[in-house]
Amino acid sequence: MLEQLSERMQKVAKFLRGEVKITERNMAEALKMIRMAFLEADVNYKVVKEFEARIKKKALNEEVMQSLTPSQHVIKIVRDELTEMLGKEMRRPAFSSSPPSIWMLVGLQGSGKTTSCGKLAKWVRNQGKKPLLVSFDIKRPAAQDQLKMISETLGLPFYELSSTQMAAPERALKGVLDQAISGKYDALIVDTAGRLHVDEELMDELKMARDMLDPAEVIYVGDAMTGQDAVKSAQQFEEKIGLTSIILTKLDGDARGGAALSIVSVTGKPVKFIGVGEKFDMLEIFHPDRMASRILGMGDVLSLIEKAERETDMKEAEELAKKLQSNEFSLEDFRKQLNQLKRMGSMSQFLSMLPSGGAFKNLSKVEVDDKRILYSEAIISSMTRREREDPKIIDGSRRRRIARGSGRPVSEVNQLLKQFFEMRKMMKKSQFKKLLSSFPSLR
Repeated sequence: MLEQLSERMQKVAKFLRGEVKITERNMAEALKMIRMAFLEADVNYKVVKEFEARIKKKALNEEVMQSLTPSQHVIKIVRDELTEMLGKEMRRPAFSSSPPSIWMLVGLQGSGKTTSCGKLAKWVRNQGKKPLLVSFDIKRPAAQDQLKMISETLGLPFYELSSTQMAAPERALKGVLDQAISGKYDALIVDTAGRLHVDEELMDELKMARDMLDPAEVIYVGDAMTGQDAVKSAQQFEEKIGLTSIILTKLDGDARGGAALSIVSVTGKPVKFIGVGEKFDMLEIFHPDRMASRILGMGDVLSLIEKAERETDMKEAEELAKKLQSNEFSLEDFRKQLNQLKRMGSMSQFLSMLPSGGAFKNLSKVEVDDKRILYSEAIISSMTRREREDPKIIDGSRRRRIARGSGRPVSEVNQLLKQFFEMRKMMKKSQFKKLLSSFPSLR
């Protein structure tokens, strides 16, 4: 989503690095480039103006201007101010001192609120805690069907409210609280009513639910694809019912992304989670400093490492490394690696977390087709076990059978086998074995 902004901000950094000394003149040019980049990304005008003023004040400081590396100082200032704009520091959701912690999600219809409830409940379970899901919508009792289906898909507990219970909403909410306490749940995640626009009836319903539940978190779910409309509606929810934090959904989309940069400054509330995909594990804790680094082309290697640690089976990885060391790597092992890579998300997401300079400077030009992983997996899956263990036996007729079974042309089967044999050849080289022996688990 922030790719266009990132490209423009990297041009600003490149321009500054080309200047021997920071002056009012070249700083004015850099600030103009920053201003245009942010406005084109649909960032709130007032936020841009304040951001620009802060950078100008700090960048034209005597100490910075007389420094041996003034451009680096200014880039650091831009990064620090961008981090400040995005919320300064990572904030985790608030857990109550005595369970259950009640998290009430609010937002407009279509923002991804119900799906976010499921993602959040899964995140809670991954923390070793016990979540309970409930849907509360007085006007549309059937609205809970979607959340019920999500909870069943994830194998998570769901408290269903009947139409009779909904007719007495305060008593229904008391029943929900009693269930959460008696069931010893750590978190009660409440999905609330959504409308296409903010109206008084909706706000009255949400106020009543907030007063009854006394939630530790009132989380606004905003669709980052809607740009400044998400910021405006967040302001309205904050003014009328009070918010504690924000979840931004659809950050994997292709909109300009201004909402992500404006919403913290305008509402004064931190973004705690971001939705980066449709799958239920595509909810991430928001790190303002890491997002700022990514926008400036410095990458987000820490998030990449954390993602790899979450998705990688370490025991399987160690076994694979040992096979690589003893030249026993087979197509079956290759298929397992493709599966792990697939679990980490798209390749374009993977590459976006790497720095855009140094050894990685040309990666942004690489055209990535995520379907290639699926095709390779389909080809290997169409082989017999013996063929995967010993691919040398795969002759012409076998290749044609594998192509038919995978639905891919014979040329792709040939290409995959060629790449595999070349990879095995490389593994026999002394430099590769030396690299493997550097891993502590293989010594």
